[in-house]
Amino acid sequence: MKTIILYALLILPLWASSQVQLKGNVKGNNEPVIWANIILSSPEGKVVAGTLTKEDGSFDLKIKSGSYKIKISYLGFTAQEKDLVIVKDTDLGMITMQPKDGDLQEIKIVAKKKLIEYKTDRLIYNVASSIAASGGNAVGALSTAPGVMIQSKNISILGKGSSRVMIDGRLIELTGDDLINYLNAIAATDIASIEVITNPPAKYEAGGDGGLINIVLKKGIRDSWKNTATMTYDQSTYSFFTLRDNFLYNKDKIKLSMNIGGKLGKLKETESLNTYYPQGLWALNRTGKQKQNNLSGGLAFDYDLSGSTTIGVQYSGNQNNPDTKDLTTIKIGNTSNQLDSLLINDGYNKLTNSSQTYNAHIITRLDTTGKKLSADLDYFNYNSKIDNNFITRTFLPDMKYLNTNQAAKNQSMQDINNYSIKLDMEHPLKFMNLSYGTKLSFINSKADIAYYNTITGDPVLDKTRSNHFEYQENNQAVYVNGNKNITAKLSLQLGLRLENIQTSGYSATANQKTQNNYLKLFPTIYLSYKENENNSFLFNYGRRVNRPVFRDLNPFRSFLNSKSYSEGNPFLQPSYSDNFDFTYVYKENWRTNLFFNITTDGFGIVFNSDPQTNVQTITRQNYFKEYYYGIGQSYTLNLVSWWQSQNLAYLLGSKSVFNKLVNATPKNSAQLYLTTNNTFSLSKETKLQADYFFSSSVKRGLYETGQLSGLNIGIKQSILQNKLQLAALVNDVFNTAYLKNYTSVVNGITQVYGQNNSSRFFRFSLTYSFGNDKINVRQRSFGNDEERKRTD
Repeated sequence: MKTIILYALLILPLWASSQVQLKGNVKGNNEPVIWANIILSSPEGKVVAGTLTKEDGSFDLKIKSGSYKIKISYLGFTAQEKDLVIVKDTDLGMITMQPKDGDLQEIKIVAKKKLIEYKTDRLIYNVASSIAASGGNAVGALSTAPGVMIQSKNISILGKGSSRVMIDGRLIELTGDDLINYLNAIAATDIASIEVITNPPAKYEAGGDGGLINIVLKKGIRDSWKNTATMTYDQSTYSFFTLRDNFLYNKDKIKLSMNIGGKLGKLKETESLNTYYPQGLWALNRTGKQKQNNLSGGLAFDYDLSGSTTIGVQYSGNQNNPDTKDLTTIKIGNTSNQLDSLLINDGYNKLTNSSQTYNAHIITRLDTTGKKLSADLDYFNYNSKIDNNFITRTFLPDMKYLNTNQAAKNQSMQDINNYSIKLDMEHPLKFMNLSYGTKLSFINSKADIAYYNTITGDPVLDKTRSNHFEYQENNQAVYVNGNKNITAKLSLQLGLRLENIQTSGYSATANQKTQNNYLKLFPTIYLSYKENENNSFLFNYGRRVNRPVFRDLNPFRSFLNSKSYSEGNPFLQPSYSDNFDFTYVYKENWRTNLFFNITTDGFGIVFNSDPQTNVQTITRQNYFKEYYYGIGQSYTLNLVSWWQSQNLAYLLGSKSVFNKLVNATPKNSAQLYLTTNNTFSLSKETKLQADYFFSSSVKRGLYETGQLSGLNIGIKQSILQNKLQLAALVNDVFNTAYLKNYTSVVNGITQVYGQNNSSRFFRFSLTYSFGNDKINVRQRSFGNDEERKRTD
């Protein structure tokens, strides 16, 4: 396979055909005309090609030699038409458009964006168009995106595995609780869209077998400034308030955005775990009250040094204090299904975590052909501290106190630093569009755990349960990507990414050091065929890698309570997935998708329970190979002008094979997944949204998951000429969208887990915007706009 891909890339220059380049630049009122329509047709009137002008008014088309008619049009200007005979690369130069008589010189055209848009390699969820996401945070916005699932603080794409998350194209080096905490600090009002990329192109990191999710933050409109303030109130069992302010300025050579926000209140958490030991059932129930205290802010500044070069810096930071007070009760039964005793654990977790992200970048357009070089320097720091105090007491069924089983103070610290440098080059050639680049990344992580036994009243350090763990990861990557329109209907894109990884983990307590090196190739292939305006066919293939994070590699045992602990595995190996995807699109509304994924050396969490000691261990193992497949159908329905409905249905299946590291039998079954997103325009100022999803119970590999479903109903009212917006949302109306009946059977012991962190809640938000967005603004949205690049 490597030989084939390398050979294909080496012969990219041989794609040359008789195509030539037609370009020009459009101006009106002495300034560039942005998003003007450029239509090229044959002498018989058949449309051959088309495009839109860019921000500088330029356009370019790749066409075959021949005779054509070009038409240039934009609302408010007189359309221009001209006959052309093209035999070589042609530059039409400056084309000046004349305003129509009586038309205004300042034009603002706003087209309504679809809630969901489909591109060749991704789904785009326009958060600003979603009432369900109004006033929430990034986690809430992700949970409303079609095909994105958040369970047990794991983010995944339907049909894929765990997904990595990016902010404006920059990968966030966090997973699990740390990632959720980071995303909780990002307000949904700061998000423009969410891109769900199931099979990422070669320019993106190969890590993550579940694809990538890119959160695109809002940018200021050209020649304008705007301030948006949002107040949100969330109510479930407990309540919390959120305040947020976002300022955008974009005029002349300066583009500036600033935001600051805070959150204050509490959230209820519940968990359950039933473990069926031979001696009897152990039924665990946990109820927690978690603080939602948060302060966050950010700044982005870009300056145009010239018409071709832009420099910029970005910063974002947040401070969280999600302290938790919880009560855990374990009811211990006997073989006669009678209550034998109880373990009651009182705990208080004092938590703090913070993150700092810095970026400096430069973007320069090297010439008029489209060559563009961008460079990024990034630094990311994440720091967390936990002070966990708990005491576990034993009681008889009549609540008579027997003894104190365990009392301890568990203090831990974690510090992650990530440095990276990235260079990207877009290099259009006559015969193809080429892009290539490189990235160097360095991750350093340190984690300390100090365990103090407090059963006597005074804290005594237990060195056997304390640990210091260090982890380093270095990544050197290069990529090349080429795409070409082979014919007017057929286009091909090939990409290849080479990554070289070195990892090192050291546990001071175990005096154990583990090192690994990986050098791997990751090819991607995209093939697109457009038969006509109504029928399109897309195929893509990509190879991905899922590398263990440092927490998975730490061999230290972290005790959750006196009868349960979690430990990492320093010998974990990365898993690899080969992803095949085929899509048929009819009239841009009807989309049929088939996929097939193969995962090798798959690893994950394994719940082991010892029937002799009744001790539960949570470990990580490379234990499976999986074949995962499915067929899906999405349809956009617009029966009437006031109702927009977007619907998705998937039928999924899997086959898993376990190795000898896990004493369990694979379980696999079919799964049905349905979503429908409906927006009703009750009036110009009033919109109602109703979203529903359903996931049937499913067996996949080691785990079985119970049925999930959820109905969200929201309404948004705009007043004061859209400057003030009021939104109300009831999330998970019937309280059925939380994780339940999450079952595994290992060593003959059945365990059933459930989690509900206030899935049902009511939210009210008020958003007020003011500013000046009428200075020569041309804002227009098209269904076929190219996705926002990370360097934009």
